[in-house]
Amino acid sequence: MSESDTPRAEAPEAREPAAETTGAVLREGHAARAKSAATRTAATCQYLDDARSGLVDRHAGGTAAGPVLKADQAVRTAAQAVAAFSCSAPDPAADSRSARNAAAAAALAAQTAQRHDNDGELAVAACRAAQQASLAAGTASALGNAGSDVALNAAADAAEAAAVTAAERAGWLTPGRDYTQPRSDSEYTPSLADVMHLEH
Repeated sequence: MSESDTPRAEAPEAREPAAETTGAVLREGHAARAKSAATRTAATCQYLDDARSGLVDRHAGGTAAGPVLKADQAVRTAAQAVAAFSCSAPDPAADSRSARNAAAAAALAAQTAQRHDNDGELAVAACRAAQQASLAAGTASALGNAGSDVALNAAADAAEAAAVTAAERAGWLTPGRDYTQPRSDSEYTPSLADVMHLEH
């Protein structure tokens, strides 16, 4: 066999672009899921604000009490999870954890909205879907999967999509509405405008 026919070992450098591409592709999915969950969280908090049902207690300092304050904190948690994508290089494990945190925040806000809606059928279904999305995101980010398991990521994506649909049916999220900006009279709802534009 001639020298030209001898198989050559693949140089390590040839693998790096593929690895980088894989990380970038995985980040795109995790970031999209985190952004969707953050939007659900902001929408739910806005829904509670819009309802003016007595859950919001405005004082001289503009603070919110009780359940709405918890929803507000969930918005901040989700926003921080989304912001993490613009502060680091693609890392499937870290990116999946950020998506998990955003989904968990959305589930917390959903619990508040369910109580506000007096455990109505659509509210219960939306809360259950939010919890399923949080569970699926957690499974996708669990040790041993590290955000790289295609099947688990797909399951998390499907669960997130179902949570969005359920939130729309419950009236918590209005399709086409921009939730990146707080209402002008809302003194506690944080803006997501600066963190919803992700860097990939």
